Amino acid sequence: MRPVPLMLFACALVLLGAAPVPAQEGPDAAMTSPARELNLLFIHNSCGGQLFADPGPIQGGESRATGEYCIHVSHPNGGGLRTRLEQAGYQVHEASYGSILGEHTDICQWRRKFAEHMDRVLRTRHQDELLPDGQRNQIVAFKSCYPNNVFRKGGQEPGDPDDCTRTVPNAKAAYRALLPMFHEHPDVLFVAFTAPPMTPYQPVGIKAKIKSWFTDTSRGGDLAIAFNAWLADREHGWLAGYDLPNVVVFDYYDILRAGNPDGYTSYPTRDGRDPHPSSEGNQLAADRFLPFLEAAVAPMSWSRP
Repeated sequence: MRPVPLMLFACALVLLGAAPVPAQEGPDAAMTSPARELNLLFIHNSCGGQLFADPGPIQGGESRATGEYCIHVSHPNGGGLRTRLEQAGYQVHEASYGSILGEHTDICQWRRKFAEHMDRVLRTRHQDELLPDGQRNQIVAFKSCYPNNVFRKGGQEPGDPDDCTRTVPNAKAAYRALLPMFHEHPDVLFVAFTAPPMTPYQPVGIKAKIKSWFTDTSRGGDLAIAFNAWLADREHGWLAGYDLPNVVVFDYYDILRAGNPDGYTSYPTRDGRDPHPSSEGNQLAADRFLPFLEAAVAPMSWSRP
């Protein structure tokens, strides 16, 4: 019988004598959770539902009566983001039309929603269903839809966060009002999506045309470009001076605009008349989102070592 080398013998003793590492328990357990254990809630409407859906024929989300009007399994405009997130290990949760959180998602409505329903935001699993006691969402993404890029000219600083007159000062005030609430939850990563861009298509019908004559608005152009640039600019915009890493902006608007100087979408549907992004545009956004999210997760206290 050949003698066992001394080094191997010593290693065997160490291994046999080593005590198992106990599982981490208590409130700090999530601090070392890998990404596959992170709960992510996305509060969205039609564009967000299509971004999350797989490309393909419409499955799910056919009727408001089901309470899941914009939560699709697949859609012709699908970007496949839900599947990508799940494959990366995230536990994906959604709230859309038909739920307490999913209704009323214009820019002017976010302050009140987070102020009145923050506990529900952190505990929502699907629509109005909550996560089990003791669990919550570590990541909260939220998005307004493309009409929020139809800005009325004018308005005065500092704006009113609850005024739904779509001026740039009011929109800026609405987002500024969120930061103190987000600051109170440094262990939650809040991901604000910029709203997708409009198309240059103008409404048809005599009523719509008459209304447009008396409403000084911009469907794309400088106002939308400037506002979304401000929102996404961490150094000089919305997050300038914010001292925590728990708020980030995913510039969905800029991805879909793709350099269009008029501020309109480069990925429309229905022969250019519909601002809902095409599958090509949504898949491009999905390609960009996952590495963006991984970079945002990295500085959080519970991220992977």
